Amino acid sequence: MNPTKSAVEPQTVQSLTRGLAVIRTFGVDKQRQSLAQVAEATGLARATARRFLHTLVAEGYAGTDGSQFWLTPKILELGYSYMSGLGLPALAQPHLEELSRTVGESSSMSVLDRDEVVYVSRVPVRQIMTVSITIGTRLPAHNTSMGRVLLSGMSPEELDRYLASIEAEPYTTNTITNREELRQEIKKVGEQGYCIVDQELEVGLRSLAAPIYSSDFRVIAAINISTQVAKYSLEDIHSTFLPELLKTAEAISADVAAAQLA
Repeated sequence: MNPTKSAVEPQTVQSLTRGLAVIRTFGVDKQRQSLAQVAEATGLARATARRFLHTLVAEGYAGTDGSQFWLTPKILELGYSYMSGLGLPALAQPHLEELSRTVGESSSMSVLDRDEVVYVSRVPVRQIMTVSITIGTRLPAHNTSMGRVLLSGMSPEELDRYLASIEAEPYTTNTITNREELRQEIKKVGEQGYCIVDQELEVGLRSLAAPIYSSDFRVIAAINISTQVAKYSLEDIHSTFLPELLKTAEAISADVAAAQLA
């Protein structure tokens, strides 16, 4: 949403909203940007964007060579309090490492943030997507395996609101874009306790996910395994990967309950 055009709530600080919008313009495909690029992406005047960028530089969250700007590792401090307080990534990491050793493929864990999944733990074995996946990477929830698992934990009313709010864009010819089809697919995921997404996010990519439950049986996270279509068939996914994934999800859920994390 363009911060210069959105209605500002009485209890919000517009300058902070704009500053966060500036930070969000940077990403894997936009690691370095000019002032003009940031101003265009945020809809801010160049003079306003310049002040925000130089504030980030002064605070150590960004760097500049005079013409380009980039975020520095210090920006990770902004999410550290959440990550350290979450506890879940540290608890899940050894389980994911064992899972990846067993199946020989990358594994991850994510949580839901509005209409996206956010990666909070990852064990990379090899890069199989055109986009590099790291901690903090965000992907659309509705056409990712972990996203559909997390959405399956919503109430019918919450899911209605979610589906009404998204733009279901086709990433590949396999992508489900019809909202009613998505609703039925998410319902099926909830009933069977796992999700397999076959080349809906990227051609050649197949992913399966399972839920992580709290002690009161709420879906609080999801874990997945991603692999290449050329390497494994759907039959391989069901017979080899799925049992290991479900066993790992069960173990993490048990640890969550024991640690009383949620």
